[in-house]
Amino acid sequence: MVPAPLGQNFLAGEGWRGRIFSLLGARAGDIWLEIGAGHGEMTELLAGRAARVIALELDAQLAAGLRKRAANWPNVEVVEADVLASDLARIAGAPKFRIYGSIPYYITSPILHRIYDTSAHIESAHLIMQLEVAKRLAAKPGHREYGYLSVATQFYARPEILLKIPPGAFRPQPKVDSALVALRFPGPGADLNLDDSAFLEFVQGCFAQKRKTLVNNLRGKLPSAKPARGSKRSKSNSNPLSNILRNAGISERARAEELSLDQFAALHRILNSKTNTTQTK
Repeated sequence: MVPAPLGQNFLAGEGWRGRIFSLLGARAGDIWLEIGAGHGEMTELLAGRAARVIALELDAQLAAGLRKRAANWPNVEVVEADVLASDLARIAGAPKFRIYGSIPYYITSPILHRIYDTSAHIESAHLIMQLEVAKRLAAKPGHREYGYLSVATQFYARPEILLKIPPGAFRPQPKVDSALVALRFPGPGADLNLDDSAFLEFVQGCFAQKRKTLVNNLRGKLPSAKPARGSKRSKSNSNPLSNILRNAGISERARAEELSLDQFAALHRILNSKTNTTQTK
């Protein structure tokens, strides 16, 4: 976004705020945590529908102004805090809650990962972000936008672009288009029975250099078997990854951008199994 205090841009008109609010599906009884509540325009709309709203705002001046407005909203609590340094579940104080936020573009990825870390407590997150990033979250294998962030997002959530928003909807105006994205939890990763951290580290390694093949990006991931004494190490023994990929139904020339979440999960399991077997010999 165009530089503003803490990188914030604010929805300028009631029309856009109304359209966005209508897409949130806010219900009576909901608990909402709003990231970057700003002047409270969306806070007011949420307060009119929800059981409780926690308005998170880092900017001290904006938080002070928001507290004055919130004096008329008994179900709103203003919390002056940094989302990246906050325990979102503790702040929400509920087993399940929902998130809304128009998030600064320069820290979109860290905020998303903060949300994913708390995903067990989140029913949905509706976030305004740069359209280019929104497309990456929802991209499918084989598309140019598909990458590590796509896989991580689709592991934790089911993403959907709900609305494209032009620069003129904000003050100050950003130089790029924006989008409202819905992230609905849980995602497919909940059924894969994987160690989240280890799996995503593996996926990140697969995308280390996007234009390289998986064989090249994962070189060294699997210890090579020692050849028998007096025999020469064959090319296939020195790099068994090609055989593993073929056995998993994946081309040995495949790049990470071609694999689905299920294929990444299957490959991760196979490599873990091979590595553990080698280490126990």
